[in-house]
Amino acid sequence: MITILLFANLCEDVGSDRLVILEKQEMTVQQVKEWLKVSYCLQSLDRVMVAVNEEFVTNEEMIHAGDIVAFIPPVSGG
Repeated sequence: MITILLFANLCEDVGSDRLVILEKQEMTVQQVKEWLKVSYCLQSLDRVMVAVNEEFVTNEEMIHAGDIVAFIPPVSGG
């Protein structure tokens, strides 16, 4: 099981702040992004920061069962 945490507009677009992938035991960050695009029609994932177990990673990083993956979109403010 891979747990996905969503923040800001991603959370709003999906309707939840947490998702779980049960089908796969191992995938790359890029594969998780593709899964989100197909499963939830999320298209704006190119500029999101991704952290696995609280460490920022690249799209090539391997995610394993039990990992927690956070998708954090760009934030602006003033």
